[in-house]
Amino acid sequence: MQRRSFLKAGGAIALAAGSGTRSLLAHVPTHNFDKYDFGSGPPVADRLYQGPFSTDDYPSWNVVMALTPSREVVPNYGMGLITYVCDEVGPGQKEGETLAQSIENLVKLPLGTKLYLRVNWKDVQQRAGRLDVCEHWKLTFDLARRYQKRIGLRVMMSNPDIPDSPLPEFLREKIPMVKLGDWLKRTRYEPRYDSPAFQSAFRELVDLLADAYDGHPDVEYVDTFMYGFWGEGHTWPFESNSFPDSVTAENTFVSMFQHQLERWKKTPLVTNTQPDFSKVGNSELLDRTVRSCNWLRTDTIFIENEQIDELSNRPPWIAASIEVGMSDGSPRSLKLDDGVPYTDNVVQHARDVGACYFSLWNWHRIQADRILNYYHQFPEAIDGLARQIGYRVRPSWVWTYEEGGYPGLIIGFVNDGIAGVPGVLRVSVVSEDGKVNVGGSLDAGYPLPGKVRQAKFVLPKGTNWKGLRLKAEIEVKGQRYPVRWACRQKLNEDGSLTLRRTVGLGQDDVTGGVAPTGE
Repeated sequence: MQRRSFLKAGGAIALAAGSGTRSLLAHVPTHNFDKYDFGSGPPVADRLYQGPFSTDDYPSWNVVMALTPSREVVPNYGMGLITYVCDEVGPGQKEGETLAQSIENLVKLPLGTKLYLRVNWKDVQQRAGRLDVCEHWKLTFDLARRYQKRIGLRVMMSNPDIPDSPLPEFLREKIPMVKLGDWLKRTRYEPRYDSPAFQSAFRELVDLLADAYDGHPDVEYVDTFMYGFWGEGHTWPFESNSFPDSVTAENTFVSMFQHQLERWKKTPLVTNTQPDFSKVGNSELLDRTVRSCNWLRTDTIFIENEQIDELSNRPPWIAASIEVGMSDGSPRSLKLDDGVPYTDNVVQHARDVGACYFSLWNWHRIQADRILNYYHQFPEAIDGLARQIGYRVRPSWVWTYEEGGYPGLIIGFVNDGIAGVPGVLRVSVVSEDGKVNVGGSLDAGYPLPGKVRQAKFVLPKGTNWKGLRLKAEIEVKGQRYPVRWACRQKLNEDGSLTLRRTVGLGQDDVTGGVAPTGE
């Protein structure tokens, strides 16, 4: 089945979003994301003063440290290349290897800093009231801990790539199914998602998953449950859906989204930017996703201009995950155009929309050797993306000053990546003995690529700034994760930077230049 190719080309129950019971049909129309008012983003606790900084107010300023970009991959939370362990047709297993060996070969690939699991509902639940996860799920989590890589998750309620149902057997007789038509030599059915039996089972599944994995240290994000094939928000090529009318469809899926939003309090939900071809309320789900400071994804990059607009003009505090299958390095799969392999073309376009994540994935033919076969022939584009993807934040300028007897620092933060910070960056200046610990947060999404965001840190009286440590964390949905600075200068083991004077920077001379003291 050419999934990416085709993307180119009982009584209803009244379900409501939030506390109301209004009809929601198309009440959020398609719109440009650029300059659209999504609100101010996630709350910022302990906001740092971020200017203006005039010479009248800070006459004693002095640049003491200047830092340059890192050349290395920075494996921070909220960004990275993602190695796919399984997809719609199951886990990648190489002939002659055990499942455990094949999965470990994928997990330990140095190219990927994150992992991804896409499984059927029946792969995580066999009976009511409990989770029963499949072998490749267990193996991936065990290996993720060993190799210190977090996992993105999706559980599918519909999967046209397998011959039988993705639903657990104990549910199949309880859920009404609707015939959509024939496609690729098979008759296709979708559940009546609005049926009381489906809704009860769905809510239990969400509750079970959230109880086990919300805020789990090995989970990076969870894909939003959406309507239809693979849970991506459509049943293309069928123009109909499995609901009696579009109002019921939208009300149902808005209510299902709200339940996910309420239960996943700590881990980001990632919603597909699928246009509302099937008339099930996708535009409303996208709007609620962004307004709740959750994230976006797409399942291809050569796709409708609507999706490209949403991804490239999203608010800076929203992450974007780009999923596209890659070549396995075989001559037929390269698809060269003027010497450029198709996969390199894909990689560059993922960069164009400011991706935070990108898939390392042989669609339906997952195998570590296949990823490496392509990479060894054409490493440049993948290496380049790995060193640009997401946010790559560093302190670029460090100024010292004194104000009212208090020493302080003003730090100019720079982002060498291609995306904003998908949350709030919290920065602290600390001493090794813990006596100095001052800090706070930048505005959500900052620093932006190509811009400098300055912030002020007031130190206790008598503090010598030299030898203090500069630490960073990213806060997403109330959870904090350590951030390793993306600078070339030497860092401490925890990713923090010890402040010192940069060679060549000294006291200002009378002309406003710098005297090269060599200190």
